Amino acid sequence: MDPKGHNYILEYRLRDLDQDLHRRFTDTVFAMQNTLFHFKRLFPEYTDHSSLHSMSVINFCNQLIGPEQLERLNADSIYSLLMACYLHDSGMGISMDQYLDFSKEIDRGDYFDRHPDASVAAVVRDFHQEYSAVFVRRFREFLEIPSPEHEYAIIQVCRGHRKTDLFDPSEFPVHYRVPGGNEIYLPYLASLIRLADEIDVVAARNPVMLYDIESFTDSFEASYHKRHRAVRSLQVTEKAFILEVCPAEPEIEEMIESMVIKMQETLDLCRKATEEGSPFRIRQEKVIVRKTEGSFVP
Repeated sequence: MDPKGHNYILEYRLRDLDQDLHRRFTDTVFAMQNTLFHFKRLFPEYTDHSSLHSMSVINFCNQLIGPEQLERLNADSIYSLLMACYLHDSGMGISMDQYLDFSKEIDRGDYFDRHPDASVAAVVRDFHQEYSAVFVRRFREFLEIPSPEHEYAIIQVCRGHRKTDLFDPSEFPVHYRVPGGNEIYLPYLASLIRLADEIDVVAARNPVMLYDIESFTDSFEASYHKRHRAVRSLQVTEKAFILEVCPAEPEIEEMIESMVIKMQETLDLCRKATEEGSPFRIRQEKVIVRKTEGSFVP
């Protein structure tokens, strides 16, 4: 175990349980780290969705699981979760050719009836969990995914990070097995990634050195960056998520209030999905906001 606490406990545990699956995951990290930065082609002013965000999501999963529950997770579950965490936003960085190709496999329903003027960027943003799923499917061999069963698990957990119905047994079966007999609790893994993605809201997600808000042309995206910068830290305790927030202008304060409400709703949903679909538990119950004395940096 990492002597510093929760950092890398999933990775270390996977290495101890199955060196082959651990190698496959680390190869993916090496191969994909630059590719994930391609999200900026379509979203130059969007909050960070690169490998840095992927690693933050993994770290939050480490904290949500904790050492005791980690001991009950088998290697296939850990591998599927790590791969999904790292690849869950891969659909954000697809090329135009990939957009046209991948779209053939995605059911977008009446989306274009409701959004007749939607740009490619808007479509990708609204369906990026589905584009990520197609990305994993298309590049399964390159990613060295060992079986179709592992591919399905990774794809479903990727998709589970937003919008999908975590209570749908046809999408997230309670009992799902991979070659070798290990059981993967997909509702639990999908709940972990959804919650971890939801709470990655701190200022460090969008470093000042990488984003010049004053040069932004999209006021909506600029406001989101300001919201992130107002959230100085997020601590995961046994029972709560504690956000330290700097005083900010009224518009940003309102955005933070809405964010906290959504975070609590996501926490409640993921707790319920985990309890109904697995023998695991999400221990945290509340989202708590604490005002700091520090000044807000716009």
